[in-house]
Amino acid sequence: MAEGAAEAPAESGGGGDSGASAPERGVAPIKPQYLTTKEQFHEFLEARGQEKPSQETGAGDPGGNDLVEPEAKRIRLEDGQTGEAAEPGEQPQVQKRARGQNKGRPHVKPTHYDNNRLCPSLVQESAAKCFFGDRCRFLHDVGRYLETKPSDLGPRCVLFETFGRCPYGVTCRFAGAHLGPDGQNLVREEWVQAPPVRNGLDKALQQLLRKRKVRFERAEQALRQLSRDRVPGPSPAAAVPEVTGAESAPGQDSGDTQQALPGPDAGALPSGSVWTRGPLTDEDVVRLRPCEKKKLDIHGKLYLAPLTTCGNLPFRRICKRFGADVTCGEMAVCTNLLQGQTSEWALLRRHQCEDVFGVQLEGAFPDTMTKCAELLNRTIEVDFVDINVGCPIDLVYKKGGGCALMNRSAKFQQIVRGMNQVLDVPLTVKIRTGVQERVNLAHRLLPELRDWGAALVTLHGRSREQRYTKLADWQYVEQCVTAASPMPLFGNGDILSYEDASRAMQTGVAGIMIARGALLKPWLFTEIKEQRHWDISSSERLAILQDFTRYGLEHWGSDTQGVEKTRRFLLEWLSFLCRYVPVGLLERLPQRINERPPYYLGRDYLETLMASQKAADWIRISEMLLGPVPPNFVFLPKHKANAYK
Repeated sequence: MAEGAAEAPAESGGGGDSGASAPERGVAPIKPQYLTTKEQFHEFLEARGQEKPSQETGAGDPGGNDLVEPEAKRIRLEDGQTGEAAEPGEQPQVQKRARGQNKGRPHVKPTHYDNNRLCPSLVQESAAKCFFGDRCRFLHDVGRYLETKPSDLGPRCVLFETFGRCPYGVTCRFAGAHLGPDGQNLVREEWVQAPPVRNGLDKALQQLLRKRKVRFERAEQALRQLSRDRVPGPSPAAAVPEVTGAESAPGQDSGDTQQALPGPDAGALPSGSVWTRGPLTDEDVVRLRPCEKKKLDIHGKLYLAPLTTCGNLPFRRICKRFGADVTCGEMAVCTNLLQGQTSEWALLRRHQCEDVFGVQLEGAFPDTMTKCAELLNRTIEVDFVDINVGCPIDLVYKKGGGCALMNRSAKFQQIVRGMNQVLDVPLTVKIRTGVQERVNLAHRLLPELRDWGAALVTLHGRSREQRYTKLADWQYVEQCVTAASPMPLFGNGDILSYEDASRAMQTGVAGIMIARGALLKPWLFTEIKEQRHWDISSSERLAILQDFTRYGLEHWGSDTQGVEKTRRFLLEWLSFLCRYVPVGLLERLPQRINERPPYYLGRDYLETLMASQKAADWIRISEMLLGPVPPNFVFLPKHKANAYK
């Protein structure tokens, strides 16, 4: 929660004059003239703000904690008991305190989108026939819809100005920019262009996935070979009898497979396992050898890590603009992809500016991972596929995925070998130093990963148990470079300045991956390439947020649901951006990633507002960009703002 980080500097003595005389460990060294106390910090923001403090933050909260949360989150006390009084004669129920972060986070489903919602047939201008017929539960009266629709958020529509047509029509929250006098949706034919986003989910493929009518013949062949402990080698001769004899028998369903999984090009389709007519070609009998795969040459490149929740497509566009060379989509669960879930497939979408792009898969079993790799190999355009063996969260770890694969070498080997056999693009792996803090496993796994077929490995210099309690172990990363040679090894951990990046490259790694550093300051890529500290102004930072909201409206839509989704992801990002300390305020350069900022007053009001760790102030910033929040809007940050501890 954000308030935990807000209290930490005050408890450590980071605020006031005490921080100037003796800078404390773990606290960013800010010049004395900018330091202040917690109370003065919030009083300054509230005095310059438009709303009264008692209406937003609550007068009964002297500590300045964020009270924007629902009651279900606030009632849990430190001792694990609820704040409700017990009935007379009834024993108070002691609730076991859930460990970890955000355990009391209630599930808030935005059901209000369906209230007075206009029928999609009217939005898409096909009112002659409703998509749902007599069962339609949406409004068909445009006039009634306009009576309850909130006012527009601005005079300009991003989608209309970018693509020449807004697909949301009258439901757009900026509809005044593209509605005619009679309410018709205007179109500028000379501007109309297709959205520059690839890797969408085809509806026909989605139906086949949901009905389980898609066959994965290359994956099944690879899994049979792995189950017999016959590891396929680089020679294609051993695989030819297996393809023609075992896989050609069920020829009736092969038509569904080819229709369901159209490849980006003809060479991507495995024709050896399908009944074909005509002359025999090389593709029918010769499999793609490892040496013939597409190469992944990213030596010395800056790699933006796959960041769950915050590493969305609009954020990646921001990082690409500032110099990120390689981008990767958010972690996608392979079972959800195989089920055709739209929300999971959205994580694979790729913008045209992402010239070197990969996707990251998470799974615990060779069959689902191999089938998912074959599915993606035929349906989307990527430069590499990454296996997540570094996720530390319990939801993934307890199911055998993420970091758990480091202790399951047999399953790990089958996953890597199976996926490598069905992919026509390089396969990469992201791992940690190990599961336990003092038991390193990476140096033993790296030679095996090289032999299993991994083209590149990224090593995060922490264990699962360690999380972010200590700095990344770059000395161990340097040892692992030798163990992985000649396979390239990327390093990851605690890079927040160009000095950090230079020290990381001196360890011999092929390149560096940047994760939290990009969330705190996405212009870090520019600093590294130009070898300088950028004292970016608050107005420049606000312009970055404006670009993010514009990209978000393009990606998630300009209707009410799209605007609120853009706001929610913006707020998630602001929970990281508030930790950045401007260069001009620091006594010592650079800021280190394990140093939390004390309370300080910036060089202007906006710089001070961006330093706040209260969700109410993040919402205030979002209102500058997206207009006022709706009355039923609730924001609970998924990522704690005090992750320095």
